[in-house]
Amino acid sequence: MSHITDIAYKNWIVELKSKIRSSQVKASLAINAALIEFYWDLGKMIAEKQTAWGTKFIEQVSHDLQVEFPEMKGLSTTNLKYCRSFYLFYQNAIGQQAVAQLPVTPNVQQGVGEISQQSVDQLQHIEKQVNVFGQQFVAQIPWGHNILIFTKSKSYTEAQFYLQQTISNAWGRETLALQIKSQLFERQGKAITNFKQTLPEPLSDLAQQTLKDPYNFDFVNMAGTMKEKDLEKQLITHISKFLLELGKGFAFVGQQYHLEIAENDYYLDLLFYHIKLKCYVVIELKNTKFVPEYTGKMNFYLSAVDTLLKQDDDKPTIGILLCRDKNNIEAEFALRDINKPIGISEFSFTEILPENLKSSLPTVEELENELQHLTNDTDEN
Repeated sequence: MSHITDIAYKNWIVELKSKIRSSQVKASLAINAALIEFYWDLGKMIAEKQTAWGTKFIEQVSHDLQVEFPEMKGLSTTNLKYCRSFYLFYQNAIGQQAVAQLPVTPNVQQGVGEISQQSVDQLQHIEKQVNVFGQQFVAQIPWGHNILIFTKSKSYTEAQFYLQQTISNAWGRETLALQIKSQLFERQGKAITNFKQTLPEPLSDLAQQTLKDPYNFDFVNMAGTMKEKDLEKQLITHISKFLLELGKGFAFVGQQYHLEIAENDYYLDLLFYHIKLKCYVVIELKNTKFVPEYTGKMNFYLSAVDTLLKQDDDKPTIGILLCRDKNNIEAEFALRDINKPIGISEFSFTEILPENLKSSLPTVEELENELQHLTNDTDEN
Protein backbone atom coordinates (compact mmCIF):
# COMPACT_ATOMS: atom_id res chain seq x y z
CA MET A 1 0.00 0.00 0.00
CA SER A 2 3.03 2.28 -0.37
CA HIS A 3 1.38 4.24 -3.19
CA ILE A 4 -1.00 5.91 -0.73
CA THR A 5 1.41 6.56 2.17
CA ASP A 6 2.01 10.08 0.92
CA ILE A 7 1.21 13.51 2.34
CA ALA A 8 -2.30 13.53 0.79
CA TYR A 9 -3.23 10.28 2.51
CA LYS A 10 -1.78 11.34 5.87
CA ASN A 11 -3.68 14.61 5.71
CA TRP A 12 -6.84 12.72 4.79
CA ILE A 13 -6.40 10.33 7.74
CA VAL A 14 -5.97 13.34 10.05
CA GLU A 15 -9.23 14.76 8.72
CA LEU A 16 -10.95 11.40 9.18
CA LYS A 17 -9.74 11.09 12.78
CA SER A 18 -11.06 14.58 13.44
CA LYS A 19 -14.42 13.49 12.08
CA ILE A 20 -14.49 10.51 14.45
CA ARG A 21 -13.74 12.67 17.51
CA SER A 22 -16.50 15.05 16.46
CA SER A 23 -18.97 12.17 16.14
CA GLN A 24 -18.15 10.95 19.66
CA VAL A 25 -19.32 14.30 21.07
CA LYS A 26 -22.57 14.16 19.09
CA ALA A 27 -23.21 10.56 20.16
CA SER A 28 -23.68 11.64 23.77
CA LEU A 29 -26.77 13.61 22.67
CA ALA A 30 -28.21 11.38 19.98
CA ILE A 31 -26.32 8.08 19.82
CA ASN A 32 -28.03 6.37 16.94
CA ALA A 33 -28.55 9.44 14.76
CA ALA A 34 -24.95 10.50 15.20
CA LEU A 35 -23.69 6.99 14.47
CA ILE A 36 -25.66 6.69 11.24
CA GLU A 37 -24.63 10.18 10.18
CA PHE A 38 -21.00 9.29 10.89
CA TYR A 39 -21.24 6.06 8.89
CA TRP A 40 -22.83 8.05 6.06
CA ASP A 41 -20.01 10.63 6.04
CA LEU A 42 -17.40 7.91 6.45
CA GLY A 43 -18.84 6.01 3.49
CA LYS A 44 -18.85 9.20 1.42
CA MET A 45 -15.22 10.01 2.28
CA ILE A 46 -14.07 6.49 1.41
CA ALA A 47 -16.09 6.45 -1.81
CA GLU A 48 -14.53 9.74 -2.93
CA LYS A 49 -10.99 8.33 -2.49
CA GLN A 50 -11.78 4.91 -3.92
CA THR A 51 -11.04 5.91 -7.52
CA ALA A 52 -7.59 7.27 -6.73
CA TRP A 53 -6.48 4.68 -4.19
CA GLY A 54 -8.50 1.57 -5.06
CA THR A 55 -10.70 -0.53 -2.81
CA LYS A 56 -7.86 -2.32 -1.00
CA PHE A 57 -6.88 0.85 0.81
CA ILE A 58 -9.90 0.27 3.08
CA GLU A 59 -7.89 -2.37 4.94
CA GLN A 60 -5.19 0.19 5.72
CA VAL A 61 -7.80 2.76 6.75
CA SER A 62 -9.33 0.19 9.10
CA HIS A 63 -5.93 -0.59 10.63
CA ASP A 64 -4.97 3.07 11.13
CA LEU A 65 -8.31 4.00 12.68
CA GLN A 66 -8.36 1.02 15.05
CA VAL A 67 -4.85 1.90 16.24
CA GLU A 68 -6.01 5.44 16.97
CA PHE A 69 -9.40 4.43 18.43
CA PRO A 70 -8.93 0.91 19.91
CA GLU A 71 -12.04 1.20 22.08
CA MET A 72 -14.35 2.14 19.22
CA LYS A 73 -16.45 -0.45 17.40
CA GLY A 74 -17.44 -0.28 13.74
CA LEU A 75 -13.99 0.36 12.27
CA SER A 76 -13.39 -3.12 10.87
CA THR A 77 -12.70 -3.58 7.17
CA THR A 78 -16.09 -5.24 6.75
CA ASN A 79 -17.99 -2.38 8.36
CA LEU A 80 -16.05 0.27 6.44
CA LYS A 81 -17.08 -1.50 3.23
CA TYR A 82 -20.68 -1.45 4.47
CA CYS A 83 -20.33 2.30 5.05
CA ARG A 84 -19.09 2.82 1.50
CA SER A 85 -21.91 0.65 0.08
CA PHE A 86 -24.40 2.47 2.28
CA TYR A 87 -23.52 5.86 0.85
CA LEU A 88 -23.10 4.69 -2.75
CA PHE A 89 -26.43 2.84 -2.76
CA TYR A 90 -28.47 5.91 -1.90
CA GLN A 91 -26.23 8.40 -3.73
CA ASN A 92 -26.55 6.41 -6.96
CA ALA A 93 -30.23 5.59 -6.47
CA ILE A 94 -31.34 9.14 -5.67
CA GLY A 95 -29.09 10.54 -8.38
CA GLN A 96 -30.43 8.20 -11.07
CA GLN A 97 -33.99 8.93 -10.08
CA ALA A 98 -33.44 12.69 -10.23
CA VAL A 99 -31.42 12.63 -13.49
CA ALA A 100 -34.17 10.63 -15.17
CA GLN A 101 -36.53 13.53 -14.47
CA LEU A 102 -34.22 16.27 -15.76
CA PRO A 103 -35.48 18.29 -18.76
CA VAL A 104 -33.20 18.17 -21.80
CA THR A 105 -32.90 21.24 -24.07
CA PRO A 106 -32.37 20.27 -27.74
CA ASN A 107 -29.26 21.70 -29.37
CA VAL A 108 -30.42 22.46 -32.92
CA GLN A 109 -26.92 23.07 -34.31
CA GLN A 110 -25.33 19.90 -32.95
CA GLY A 111 -28.43 17.77 -33.21
CA VAL A 112 -28.02 16.45 -29.67
CA GLY A 113 -29.50 17.28 -26.31
CA GLU A 114 -27.57 19.30 -23.79
CA ILE A 115 -28.41 19.88 -20.13
CA SER A 116 -29.74 23.38 -19.45
CA GLN A 117 -28.55 25.63 -16.63
CA GLN A 118 -31.77 24.77 -14.84
CA SER A 119 -30.75 21.12 -15.05
CA VAL A 120 -27.31 21.91 -13.65
CA ASP A 121 -29.00 23.58 -10.69
CA GLN A 122 -31.14 20.49 -10.25
CA LEU A 123 -28.08 18.26 -10.32
CA GLN A 124 -26.55 20.35 -7.54
CA HIS A 125 -29.78 19.94 -5.65
CA ILE A 126 -29.37 16.15 -5.89
CA GLU A 127 -26.35 16.23 -3.60
CA LYS A 128 -28.36 18.17 -1.05
CA GLN A 129 -31.16 15.59 -1.30
CA VAL A 130 -28.68 12.77 -0.78
CA ASN A 131 -27.22 14.43 2.31
CA VAL A 132 -30.63 15.23 3.80
CA PHE A 133 -31.83 11.69 3.14
CA GLY A 134 -28.71 10.18 4.64
CA GLN A 135 -28.54 12.38 7.71
CA GLN A 136 -32.23 12.39 8.62
CA PHE A 137 -34.30 9.61 7.10
CA VAL A 138 -32.02 6.58 7.51
CA ALA A 139 -30.73 7.93 10.81
CA GLN A 140 -34.05 7.05 12.44
CA ILE A 141 -33.30 3.33 12.45
CA PRO A 142 -30.33 1.32 13.83
CA TRP A 143 -27.29 0.45 11.73
CA GLY A 144 -28.14 -3.26 11.63
CA HIS A 145 -31.54 -2.43 10.11
CA ASN A 146 -29.89 -0.17 7.56
CA ILE A 147 -27.47 -2.89 6.48
CA LEU A 148 -30.37 -5.28 5.91
CA ILE A 149 -32.22 -2.73 3.80
CA PHE A 150 -29.48 -1.44 1.50
CA THR A 151 -27.93 -4.88 0.96
CA LYS A 152 -31.23 -6.63 0.20
CA SER A 153 -33.12 -3.92 -1.73
CA LYS A 154 -32.95 -3.92 -5.53
CA SER A 155 -33.94 -0.25 -5.89
CA TYR A 156 -34.24 3.04 -4.05
CA THR A 157 -38.03 2.68 -4.08
CA GLU A 158 -37.82 -0.70 -2.38
CA ALA A 159 -35.34 0.58 0.22
CA GLN A 160 -37.52 3.61 0.91
CA PHE A 161 -40.51 1.30 1.39
CA TYR A 162 -38.71 -0.80 4.02
CA LEU A 163 -37.34 2.29 5.77
CA GLN A 164 -40.83 3.78 6.04
CA GLN A 165 -42.38 0.50 7.15
CA THR A 166 -39.68 -0.04 9.79
CA ILE A 167 -40.18 3.45 11.21
CA SER A 168 -43.98 3.28 11.03
CA ASN A 169 -44.28 -0.20 12.56
CA ALA A 170 -41.28 -0.05 14.93
CA TRP A 171 -39.97 -3.35 13.54
CA GLY A 172 -37.13 -5.12 15.28
CA ARG A 173 -34.30 -6.49 13.14
CA GLU A 174 -35.73 -10.03 13.05
CA THR A 175 -39.14 -8.77 11.95
CA LEU A 176 -37.56 -6.61 9.24
CA ALA A 177 -35.50 -9.56 8.00
CA LEU A 178 -38.66 -11.69 7.89
CA GLN A 179 -40.58 -9.07 5.92
CA ILE A 180 -37.74 -8.66 3.42
CA LYS A 181 -37.41 -12.44 3.04
CA SER A 182 -41.15 -12.71 2.39
CA GLN A 183 -40.80 -10.00 -0.31
CA LEU A 184 -43.34 -7.69 1.30
CA PHE A 185 -42.42 -4.90 -1.14
CA GLU A 186 -43.42 -7.10 -4.08
CA ARG A 187 -46.70 -8.15 -2.44
CA GLN A 188 -47.96 -4.92 -0.86
CA GLY A 189 -50.96 -3.39 -2.63
CA LYS A 190 -51.05 -6.10 -5.32
CA ALA A 191 -54.47 -7.65 -4.53
CA ILE A 192 -57.21 -7.61 -7.18
CA THR A 193 -59.85 -5.18 -5.88
CA ASN A 194 -62.73 -2.94 -6.93
CA PHE A 195 -61.77 -0.22 -4.43
CA LYS A 196 -61.46 2.48 -7.11
CA GLN A 197 -65.12 1.98 -8.01
CA THR A 198 -66.53 1.44 -4.52
CA LEU A 199 -64.52 3.70 -2.18
CA PRO A 200 -63.90 7.47 -2.29
CA GLU A 201 -60.43 8.98 -2.70
CA PRO A 202 -58.05 8.84 -0.88
CA LEU A 203 -59.59 5.96 1.10
CA SER A 204 -59.48 3.70 -1.97
CA ASP A 205 -55.70 4.13 -2.35
CA LEU A 206 -55.07 3.63 1.35
CA ALA A 207 -57.22 0.49 1.39
CA GLN A 208 -55.44 -0.86 -1.72
CA GLN A 209 -52.05 -0.47 -0.05
CA THR A 210 -53.37 -2.26 3.03
CA LEU A 211 -53.86 -5.52 1.10
CA LYS A 212 -51.19 -7.93 -0.15
CA ASP A 213 -51.01 -10.65 -2.77
CA PRO A 214 -50.11 -13.30 -1.92
CA TYR A 215 -50.37 -13.54 1.85
CA ASN A 216 -47.62 -15.60 3.43
CA PHE A 217 -48.81 -17.96 6.19
CA ASP A 218 -45.58 -19.94 6.58
CA PHE A 219 -46.18 -20.08 10.32
CA VAL A 220 -49.11 -22.41 9.57
CA ASN A 221 -48.52 -26.14 9.00
CA MET A 222 -51.35 -27.84 7.16
CA ALA A 223 -52.13 -30.47 4.58
CA GLY A 224 -53.67 -29.24 1.35
CA THR A 225 -56.84 -31.27 1.96
CA MET A 226 -57.66 -29.67 5.29
CA LYS A 227 -60.76 -27.50 5.60
CA GLU A 228 -61.03 -23.75 6.01
CA LYS A 229 -61.96 -24.13 9.68
CA ASP A 230 -58.64 -25.89 10.34
CA LEU A 231 -56.78 -22.99 8.75
CA GLU A 232 -58.92 -20.58 10.74
CA LYS A 233 -57.97 -22.27 14.02
CA GLN A 234 -54.27 -22.15 13.22
CA LEU A 235 -54.40 -18.49 12.23
CA ILE A 236 -56.08 -17.65 15.53
CA THR A 237 -53.60 -19.86 17.42
CA HIS A 238 -50.80 -17.82 15.83
CA ILE A 239 -52.75 -14.56 16.06
CA SER A 240 -49.69 -12.35 16.66
CA LYS A 241 -47.97 -13.66 13.52
CA PHE A 242 -51.23 -13.47 11.60
CA LEU A 243 -51.70 -9.82 12.59
CA LEU A 244 -48.10 -9.09 11.60
CA GLU A 245 -48.76 -10.52 8.14
CA LEU A 246 -52.04 -8.62 7.79
CA GLY A 247 -50.24 -5.39 8.61
CA LYS A 248 -50.53 -2.46 10.99
CA GLY A 249 -54.02 -1.37 12.03
CA PHE A 250 -55.93 -4.67 12.12
CA ALA A 251 -57.75 -5.32 15.41
CA PHE A 252 -59.23 -8.80 15.87
CA VAL A 253 -62.98 -8.82 16.59
CA GLY A 254 -64.02 -12.45 16.29
CA GLN A 255 -63.83 -15.87 14.65
CA GLN A 256 -66.98 -17.41 13.16
CA TYR A 257 -68.68 -14.13 14.04
CA HIS A 258 -72.43 -14.70 14.27
CA LEU A 259 -74.96 -12.61 12.37
CA GLU A 260 -78.71 -13.22 12.38
CA ILE A 261 -80.52 -12.15 9.23
CA ALA A 262 -84.20 -12.86 8.61
CA GLU A 263 -84.16 -15.48 11.41
CA ASN A 264 -81.28 -17.29 9.71
CA ASP A 265 -77.81 -17.73 11.17
CA TYR A 266 -74.67 -16.69 9.28
CA TYR A 267 -71.06 -16.92 10.42
CA LEU A 268 -68.19 -14.78 9.19
CA ASP A 269 -64.87 -16.65 9.11
CA LEU A 270 -62.89 -13.77 10.61
CA LEU A 271 -63.95 -10.24 11.52
CA PHE A 272 -61.51 -7.38 12.11
CA TYR A 273 -61.71 -3.64 12.61
CA HIS A 274 -59.07 -1.53 10.87
CA ILE A 275 -58.14 1.39 13.08
CA LYS A 276 -56.56 3.54 10.36
CA LEU A 277 -59.20 2.87 7.70
CA LYS A 278 -61.92 3.16 10.39
CA CYS A 279 -63.97 0.27 9.05
CA TYR A 280 -64.83 -3.36 9.65
CA VAL A 281 -62.95 -5.94 7.57
CA VAL A 282 -64.47 -9.33 6.80
CA ILE A 283 -62.02 -12.10 5.83
CA GLU A 284 -63.28 -15.27 4.20
CA LEU A 285 -60.87 -18.20 3.81
CA LYS A 286 -61.14 -20.59 0.87
CA ASN A 287 -58.69 -23.48 0.73
CA THR A 288 -59.53 -23.84 -2.97
CA LYS A 289 -59.08 -21.91 -6.21
CA PHE A 290 -61.18 -18.75 -6.48
CA VAL A 291 -64.58 -19.07 -8.15
CA PRO A 292 -66.79 -16.06 -9.04
CA GLU A 293 -69.60 -17.20 -6.73
CA TYR A 294 -67.47 -16.23 -3.72
CA THR A 295 -67.89 -12.51 -4.47
CA GLY A 296 -71.68 -12.70 -4.32
CA LYS A 297 -71.65 -14.24 -0.86
CA MET A 298 -69.05 -11.73 0.34
CA ASN A 299 -71.16 -8.87 -1.01
CA PHE A 300 -74.05 -10.22 1.06
CA TYR A 301 -71.90 -10.39 4.21
CA LEU A 302 -70.67 -6.81 3.74
CA SER A 303 -74.24 -5.52 3.37
CA ALA A 304 -75.14 -7.31 6.59
CA VAL A 305 -72.18 -5.88 8.55
CA ASP A 306 -72.89 -2.38 7.23
CA THR A 307 -76.48 -2.68 8.44
CA LEU A 308 -75.98 -4.52 11.73
CA LEU A 309 -72.56 -3.42 13.03
CA LYS A 310 -71.33 -0.32 11.22
CA GLN A 311 -71.70 2.96 13.12
CA ASP A 312 -72.49 6.30 11.48
CA ASP A 313 -68.84 7.46 11.66
CA ASP A 314 -67.44 4.16 10.31
CA LYS A 315 -66.33 3.85 6.70
CA PRO A 316 -67.84 1.15 4.42
CA THR A 317 -66.96 -2.41 5.42
CA ILE A 318 -64.27 -4.09 3.31
CA GLY A 319 -64.15 -7.75 2.35
CA ILE A 320 -61.02 -9.83 1.72
CA LEU A 321 -61.30 -13.19 -0.04
CA LEU A 322 -58.22 -15.33 0.61
CA CYS A 323 -57.94 -18.29 -1.78
CA ARG A 324 -55.28 -20.87 -2.55
CA ASP A 325 -55.16 -19.79 -6.19
CA LYS A 326 -56.86 -17.39 -8.57
CA ASN A 327 -56.98 -16.26 -12.18
CA ASN A 328 -56.56 -12.47 -12.16
CA ILE A 329 -58.74 -11.87 -15.20
CA GLU A 330 -61.50 -14.04 -13.78
CA ALA A 331 -61.21 -12.22 -10.43
CA GLU A 332 -61.47 -8.81 -12.13
CA PHE A 333 -64.59 -9.88 -14.03
CA ALA A 334 -66.15 -11.26 -10.85
CA LEU A 335 -65.76 -7.87 -9.13
CA ARG A 336 -67.41 -5.89 -11.91
CA ASP A 337 -70.81 -4.48 -10.90
CA ILE A 338 -70.24 -5.54 -7.27
CA ASN A 339 -71.15 -2.47 -5.22
CA LYS A 340 -69.25 -3.38 -2.04
CA PRO A 341 -65.44 -3.02 -1.68
CA ILE A 342 -63.85 -6.46 -2.04
CA GLY A 343 -60.24 -7.58 -2.46
CA ILE A 344 -59.15 -11.01 -3.73
CA SER A 345 -55.74 -12.45 -2.81
CA GLU A 346 -53.97 -15.78 -2.71
CA PHE A 347 -52.33 -17.25 0.37
CA SER A 348 -49.67 -19.88 0.88
CA PHE A 349 -48.53 -21.96 3.85
CA THR A 350 -46.16 -24.79 4.69
CA GLU A 351 -47.82 -28.05 3.70
CA ILE A 352 -47.28 -31.21 5.72
CA LEU A 353 -46.63 -34.37 3.73
CA PRO A 354 -49.08 -37.21 4.47
CA GLU A 355 -47.55 -40.03 6.55
CA ASN A 356 -48.02 -42.64 3.79
CA LEU A 357 -46.18 -40.38 1.33
CA LYS A 358 -43.43 -39.65 3.85
CA SER A 359 -42.77 -43.36 4.27
CA SER A 360 -42.39 -43.83 0.53
CA LEU A 361 -39.74 -41.12 0.22
CA PRO A 362 -36.06 -42.00 0.78
CA THR A 363 -34.36 -40.62 3.88
CA VAL A 364 -31.17 -38.58 3.76
CA GLU A 365 -29.20 -41.65 4.90
CA GLU A 366 -30.72 -43.80 2.16
CA LEU A 367 -29.87 -41.18 -0.46
CA GLU A 368 -26.29 -40.97 0.81
CA ASN A 369 -25.92 -44.78 0.75
CA GLU A 370 -27.33 -44.96 -2.76
CA LEU A 371 -24.95 -42.24 -3.90
CA GLN A 372 -22.04 -44.11 -2.31
CA HIS A 373 -23.01 -47.31 -4.14
CA LEU A 374 -23.16 -45.46 -7.44
CA THR A 375 -19.71 -43.97 -6.77
CA ASN A 376 -18.24 -47.39 -5.93
CA ASP A 377 -19.76 -48.93 -9.05
CA THR A 378 -18.24 -46.19 -11.17
CA ASP A 379 -14.80 -46.67 -9.60
CA GLU A 380 -14.91 -50.42 -10.21
CA ASN A 381 -15.77 -49.90 -13.88
